[in-house]
Amino acid sequence: MGKKSSFPPALGDDWEAPGGSRGQWAAPCPPPPPPPPEEWVAWLMPLISIVNTVSFAFSMYVNDCPATHRLDADACVFPSLGQFAFEPLSVNPLFGPSIYTLDRLGALDFKKVVVEGERWRLFACMWLHAGVIHLLANNLSLLFTGMRLEEEFGFVKIGLLYILSGFGGSLMSCFSLQSNVSVGASGAIFGLLGAMLSELITNWSIYTNKCTALFSLLVVIAINMAVGAVPHVDSSAHLGGFISGFLLGFVLLMRPQFGYIRRDHIPPGYNMELLRPKHKVYQYLLSFIALVILIIGYIYGLVKLQIVESRLN
Repeated sequence: MGKKSSFPPALGDDWEAPGGSRGQWAAPCPPPPPPPPEEWVAWLMPLISIVNTVSFAFSMYVNDCPATHRLDADACVFPSLGQFAFEPLSVNPLFGPSIYTLDRLGALDFKKVVVEGERWRLFACMWLHAGVIHLLANNLSLLFTGMRLEEEFGFVKIGLLYILSGFGGSLMSCFSLQSNVSVGASGAIFGLLGAMLSELITNWSIYTNKCTALFSLLVVIAINMAVGAVPHVDSSAHLGGFISGFLLGFVLLMRPQFGYIRRDHIPPGYNMELLRPKHKVYQYLLSFIALVILIIGYIYGLVKLQIVESRLN
């Protein structure tokens, strides 16, 4: 009698039951497909766009160009708008209020932030805009960039990313433009662009057309950087927001690696040894490094503000 083989039969081999019936060994069931990625309805980014618009309208109401230029009311642009008329183009070429009005409402002013301790301006300035052109450019960029991110990652993560990026941009701008005032959501919007880049890097393994995705993203970033390089634009806020968003993307926008299966989607009898962890080691490493740099950067900026304030006072 021959010795019975201890190896399992190959797929397609015949088998014989004790009763004499024959058949073939069936192939094992393939692993179940991963659950579809969760999708959200984007509502926060459109809401922020509306808030920006309402805030700009309020700034025009407070500005009241005809009252400011009583001796020459026709100097205002579109005087038929009444209290909402724009300042003369010699005062504001972007069709908006005066610098004095923006400063009253919370523009980023180094003297008032540092010397007078008005830290709230670091957040308030991102809801103000210098003019209609400035507002339209930022709202279009916000909707184009932010809505896609919100649909993929949800309003909590993207809202946090938006606010913290804007704060990072304000910190850098505060030390770079000590003689000027600054307003706008550009720092927060550049944070969204930076997060898109870090999201691509940390989730690199799940992208199919990697080079195409990277090239398209770099083109979008380059165009926005070029626009930010024109005169009278706060490029330091752009840079600070971009760096903050880039680091936050590693922390907030990690995706599960390809092949990961949630516990509630595992079918009965599935080989548990084939399970993959939710994230790869390099994703955790990048997230940790980015978080440490972020915390150090924010603390350094706030401490520096306090030191400068104590010296000036």
